[in-house]
Amino acid sequence: MLLLEPPSVSIHFFIWIGYMDIPVVSRLYFTGAFLTTAGCALDIISPFSLYFNFDLIFFQGQIWRLITTYLFFGMFSIDFLFHMYFLVRYCRLLEEGDFRGRTAHFVMMIMFGVIFMTGVAPFVSVHFLGSSLTFMMVYVWGRRNEDMRMSFLGVFTFNAPYLPWVMLTFSVLLGNPVTIDAIGILVGHTYYFLEYVYPVVAEIRGWRRKKILEPPRVLHWICGTYQEPVHLHQD
Repeated sequence: MLLLEPPSVSIHFFIWIGYMDIPVVSRLYFTGAFLTTAGCALDIISPFSLYFNFDLIFFQGQIWRLITTYLFFGMFSIDFLFHMYFLVRYCRLLEEGDFRGRTAHFVMMIMFGVIFMTGVAPFVSVHFLGSSLTFMMVYVWGRRNEDMRMSFLGVFTFNAPYLPWVMLTFSVLLGNPVTIDAIGILVGHTYYFLEYVYPVVAEIRGWRRKKILEPPRVLHWICGTYQEPVHLHQD
């Protein structure tokens, strides 16, 4: 008698393979966001202990909020799946594309976004910043793939740099506030200028400091991309 393997085993196997195929930084971010949402769904943690609050962070020592504000994307829903799709897709496209072999630089980009957005958050009353960080990644990816053609709902096509603006317009039409998405675009544009535009200008003008966002050696060491400096000896 022929015994067939239950289909669920193969499905779980392919899900695991797909999960492990995600680059390490993108996978860690996705895992953190998923586990945070799962913890809230199971009433292990409360969303009220996750949101960004300046007074609770800096006057009551609840510093974990500096991280959890970027990990909570709402409860399990269609909106949550939508955010996870954009998070994994564009975080992965950046890590496998422009930042391939440059993990420290990719982590530096995320750190830049987190620090910048954390500094802006107290002035705009935003409690969860994960969507802003995702929007930043979409903006940077679009600017680095200017010739790529995209389609929105099969209605019209546009080049990749316009993707965040199309998403922003669609979000506004659905009645969502513009602040969160606008923060992502602002920070993404700032990062793009400092990382890709400023070095070119500095090289042309002969400025001493050519790069501003160069990762420190310790970050290269943590990410496994550290290389000993090469010293040229003159005979």
